[in-house]
Amino acid sequence: MSKYIAFLRAINVGGRTVKMERLRESFETLGFLNVETFIASGNVIFDSDSKNPRSLETLIEAGLSTELGFEAPTFIRTSAELGKLANYKAFQQSEIDKATALNICFLKSPLDNDSINKLMERKNEIDDFAVHEREMYWLCHKKQSDSTFSNAVLEKTTGSQSTMRGLNTIIKMAEKWAT
Repeated sequence: MSKYIAFLRAINVGGRTVKMERLRESFETLGFLNVETFIASGNVIFDSDSKNPRSLETLIEAGLSTELGFEAPTFIRTSAELGKLANYKAFQQSEIDKATALNICFLKSPLDNDSINKLMERKNEIDDFAVHEREMYWLCHKKQSDSTFSNAVLEKTTGSQSTMRGLNTIIKMAEKWAT
């Protein structure tokens, strides 16, 4: 049995409200065990016998589409990957300390060089980016409301679906579920 973390996009944003109890029940209906949620933004922790995270993403996306009536792109990470994410330093600590926010954008697969180059062209005095494996890190030097960058801009720039979480959320999750 392996522990997985599903980061779901489109949960409790844009007028789509999903109670966490309903989300847990949906995952249990799909056959997952020890299902938990963390804050109401689509973070679901569960156990599965599957060794194939890609097939789990497909199963969850199809199940939630049927259950909720809308698409909820799903980005699976293992509990070991969660621990690495919480500890990865995409930027110098001095830069992180000066910033107002550090977000992690989850991707289905690593970005190709062309997509990375397009993303890096968007760097400016407010926004800085780093890419590592299947994550993109967005360091915001001012208020995020001052930025023109968003998850939608990331997807348009790279052509890749994604969902975003703050580093503090990832650290709190790792404290509880990382191995």
